[in-house]
Amino acid sequence: MSTDHPTPSPGAYTPLGAVPQPGGVNFAVHAPRATDVWVCLVDVAEDGTRQERRLLLPARTAGVHHGFVPGIGEGTRYCLRAAGPWDPGAGLRFNEYKALIDPYARRLDGGFPGDAADGAALLPYGEDGGPSDIDSLPDIPLSVVTGAPPAPEPGPGVPWDRTVICEVHVGSYTARHPGVPEELRGTYLGLAQPAILEHLRRIGVTAVELLPVQACLTEPGVRARGMRNHWGYSTGAYFAPDPRYAARPGHEVEEFSEMVSALHSAGLEVLMDVVYNHTAEESVAGPSLSWRGLDAPGYYLLENGEDLDYTGCGNTIDCASPAALRMVLDSLRYFAGEFGVDGFRFDLASVLGRGRTATGPRAR
Repeated sequence: MSTDHPTPSPGAYTPLGAVPQPGGVNFAVHAPRATDVWVCLVDVAEDGTRQERRLLLPARTAGVHHGFVPGIGEGTRYCLRAAGPWDPGAGLRFNEYKALIDPYARRLDGGFPGDAADGAALLPYGEDGGPSDIDSLPDIPLSVVTGAPPAPEPGPGVPWDRTVICEVHVGSYTARHPGVPEELRGTYLGLAQPAILEHLRRIGVTAVELLPVQACLTEPGVRARGMRNHWGYSTGAYFAPDPRYAARPGHEVEEFSEMVSALHSAGLEVLMDVVYNHTAEESVAGPSLSWRGLDAPGYYLLENGEDLDYTGCGNTIDCASPAALRMVLDSLRYFAGEFGVDGFRFDLASVLGRGRTATGPRAR
């Protein structure tokens, strides 16, 4: 493990995530119960081999570990690691062997690149139920330091009583469309093609509702069957446009912004189907990808350390928790403010209203 990188200075504790600044990048990670949090800068060789430089975030403010790393910038690949107590009864399963996605990552580099069909390397526990000692770095999508997207064209502001919505799956809608160049089919830019825009306007559509386009991670059971989550209802990063729909790998942020601007210029609003009720981590029997390894009690509804599953997907985000609520609101502000998205459809919206009682157990 290489540690020969400049020691981070304290930096700032807000905003959360990796924020490029003159001379370097500021990292801020919410993990109030962790004893240590590291940012691991990852170099990827041509053969896919990964080498990391682990940097301890030196400061902690209000439960946020933070630090400024000089000499790096946009495009830097990284992951997080966190150390802390192993106390499953309290929902705490810290394990520094597990490389974690930054919950505020603006871009993910691919899916699960390693031999992760069964997801064993991603599990925080071993066969004996204690902490796993398998390093998951080869098997986890990497976070990528990313700046602000291009400024979008303003939306048309269609009155609600005149709104006609067409629900669209970005990957499927243009997958075989003869009016879309073959290299753009099934992508954000494919949806922005004149043939698509003209058709939508001709049939009277005023708003396009995108099925989930926040980065999706296919569940281990689905991967084991040699399949993938097509529809996107398994979120792995709430700030990252799904890289599967990029015409040019690594350019999904710019292309998502270009798509929104093209739809706006054609008089069409952009709505997003968002999945803030659960994450791709499934239950505590599932993988530790991000939130569970940093602050499971702050992000999930738990009882005796186990997930309360009101979603049918293994876990439930606790939107009564300040940490989870902040993440959801920050994500909405990001897509509305930076990309110009006009509105949102909340998947399983009623689940977001489940909260805590005065004594701790959740309202049923």
